[in-house]
Amino acid sequence: MPGPTAERCGYGMMRRKREEKELQTAQVSDLCRRRLLGYADSFHELARSYDREFVPETDDREAVLAQRRLWESRQIISGHLEEMAKIMTEAACEVLSFHPMENRKRRLLTQALAEEGIQVESPHYLPREDGRQAVVLTMRTQRGGKVSAEDAADMISVLLDRRLMPAADTPYVVEPDPQSFILEEEAGFLALTGFARATKEDETVSGDNYAVVESERGRVTVMLSDGTGSGERAGKDSERVLDLMEKMLEAGYDIDAAINMVNTALFAAGEDINHPTLDICDIDLYDGSCQLRKVGGAATFLKRGQEVERDPRPITIYELELLEPSPGHLRPDGDPAGGAQAAGRGLSDHGVGRGGGCLWGGV
Repeated sequence: MPGPTAERCGYGMMRRKREEKELQTAQVSDLCRRRLLGYADSFHELARSYDREFVPETDDREAVLAQRRLWESRQIISGHLEEMAKIMTEAACEVLSFHPMENRKRRLLTQALAEEGIQVESPHYLPREDGRQAVVLTMRTQRGGKVSAEDAADMISVLLDRRLMPAADTPYVVEPDPQSFILEEEAGFLALTGFARATKEDETVSGDNYAVVESERGRVTVMLSDGTGSGERAGKDSERVLDLMEKMLEAGYDIDAAINMVNTALFAAGEDINHPTLDICDIDLYDGSCQLRKVGGAATFLKRGQEVERDPRPITIYELELLEPSPGHLRPDGDPAGGAQAAGRGLSDHGVGRGGGCLWGGV
């Protein structure tokens, strides 16, 4: 019997009527799917075993603090286990819906590429978000040569009158052995990145590091990490943070989940004092939007030409109290003793002092 995770898969999605003319294909085999869902259920149950409210077992303050830290660590472990179960479930339940290509375009594509020595099989459309459609097809060279996937995508773009580019995880070269290729629509924006670094005086290595990740076509993630301190040690710390983030993003982790897992790993290793910062800018090249995330970094500004965008920071006033002014008197007095002198000396320190033989006093 499938567990609760398997029920969320929706196996009914695989049973489609032929009249809909839609071909759905699971990403994994039935055996692999059942195993993944079983693993996901196990991780889910483990996470539930840690999911309980904090109830102190003693009145001793130090003991309560120690129990609280242990409980917080368990909640972090529970969150990571739930994230693993979620990723396994998504991988097991992923189903791609392919729409068949029109007969005229299929014949045109097959014949034109055959003249270039490329055999094409099973061209289909793969719907994407925002109404976009990718092209999925199997290609191999006929005469033992090799053709780059970009050149093949250019030829297909001309034939279909659409700008197509190979997906980030598709093969780079069309070879004699048949391979599946996914061609995505070209994004409307282009990201150009550049970096400049300067080392601290008397240091040969900078403590800052950067990384640019294109985990999927049309999405660019720029990351910057500043190691605590300077020099080689800071550089290694920031480089390790970026390496972990790159691996998790390329593995399909959500950005927020990857940040939490890396953050927890560093604290578990006892690096809560020397903790590198992390700045992330996630750019969608299809609509031109970006999302900024920061972990301990300095303020980030968006620069357009010669202008820098700086939105006003919201201020919340929880309470407004009007203070009553203190009454005071001015009087001529040659005696510098008492509180008048003390007040006068304090005011004179701020540029308001004796004038005309008088002391400012009584305030």
